[in-house]
Amino acid sequence: MNNPPVDICHLANYNLFMLDNKTNTLGKLLRQRRVTVPLTLQELGDMSSVSPSHLGRIEKGDRFPSARVLRKIAKPLGFSEDELFALAGYLSPHPAGVAETREEYYGGQLDPYVARVLAQEPVEVQRAVIGILTILKSMARSMTKEI
Repeated sequence: MNNPPVDICHLANYNLFMLDNKTNTLGKLLRQRRVTVPLTLQELGDMSSVSPSHLGRIEKGDRFPSARVLRKIAKPLGFSEDELFALAGYLSPHPAGVAETREEYYGGQLDPYVARVLAQEPVEVQRAVIGILTILKSMARSMTKEI
């Protein structure tokens, strides 16, 4: 499967935003997922070959993860690389109208009310909603594997 191209301008702007942003949403999401899996920083570090101290700094918001680090931690945390790249802002949002015209993006089941509500929100809120849905889907998949 081919990964979509990375929009370098978007990436640079997003990284500056995240480094200046005190609430580091990505770090919090990664920590929540790690704890939910459950893994310690040491275990995640061993599985991903990323130092536990670097992972801890990412979770606290002191560092923003590179694409290389995201690739390494995606599988142990139960994310696909694409999901994690989207949460990190490395993948640009699809152009307006794509979801309405291309069936592979919505599977023919996008609720018009949901589309209208999300369309009225800023891109950051839309991404946060997608991030929450991604985490819930991954948690549901891991719970069905346990049963």
